[in-house]
Amino acid sequence: MTTAQSAPPPPMRLRELVFGAACAAALRASARLGVADALGDGPLSVEDLAAAVKTEPKPLRRLLRALSCYGVFAERPDGTFTHTDMSRLLREDDPHSLRNIALWCTEPWTWDAWPKLDEAVRTGHNVVEDLYGKEFFTYLNEDAPESAEVFNRAMTTSSEQSAREVAALLDLSGSKSVADIGGGQGHVVACLLDKYPAMHGSLLDLPRVVENAVPRLRAGGDLADRARIVPGDVRAAVPVKADVYVIKNILEWDDESTARTLANVSRAGGPGTRVVVIENLVDDTPSMRFSTAMDLLLLLNVGGAKHTTESMVSRLTDAGLVIDDIRPVNPYLHAFDCHVPG
Repeated sequence: MTTAQSAPPPPMRLRELVFGAACAAALRASARLGVADALGDGPLSVEDLAAAVKTEPKPLRRLLRALSCYGVFAERPDGTFTHTDMSRLLREDDPHSLRNIALWCTEPWTWDAWPKLDEAVRTGHNVVEDLYGKEFFTYLNEDAPESAEVFNRAMTTSSEQSAREVAALLDLSGSKSVADIGGGQGHVVACLLDKYPAMHGSLLDLPRVVENAVPRLRAGGDLADRARIVPGDVRAAVPVKADVYVIKNILEWDDESTARTLANVSRAGGPGTRVVVIENLVDDTPSMRFSTAMDLLLLLNVGGAKHTTESMVSRLTDAGLVIDDIRPVNPYLHAFDCHVPG
């Protein structure tokens, strides 16, 4: 029987850490094979599970045994395997599913980029452009469409899980319009339109992203008459006028792109406009290992960074915004409530 291990002594812990790629690869393999989906509520033999996911039983047992050491699946004394709280998060149908996040963080390009982290640390620049000869998102869309689709699904999952919390936090009473800048498929603006039945909303993101906006916002949807879908690059221009602009989890690019985006929003809204920036922070979170790892991944792919409270405040004030309040949305997100000075 294999179970999650207690903290080992430093020499063994370091040996485990240098094999971190093995754990990531095992999680990816499990997600791609659909093991968590095939494993029901009760225990299942490896033979039956292997038949369900079309693998060989012996290597599947080795995969599950490795994951069980980390608390992902559990092996019973009789050799069968069952779910744990973590392995259930790899199921497609779990309401808090992290399957798409697990796939995104282990996409093929990440295995090309991680070995060059020392280079990124030396130079402070991303390594993707040297690897593929293209800016990261251009590479994804032109050369790695499957990874681009995984990215979209992962961002959708993240947005769906946090959109209602964002809408619950924000008091937009008295505002007639809201714009979701770089808002993906529009989950945040949809939730805000639900909360405020008289409000109009706009969704601005890249053309390939807004093509897949939530059906409620598109023609024929129940929110369509109050929603405007605008294709565009927020770093180039913000062709949307609104009383309130929401910018969630996109100001992690290089500093120049962040500055351009904030300037575009300020210019579009004009004096007095409310701007709410929502970000993960690396200095105030219960998930420092994940946040700092994502911070390094941003360095590798776009030359960006996760923010500390101080760095976010610095970016916003440098852009000329006045910060009125900073509040937690949930344990992982903070909202910086700002306005464009008159």
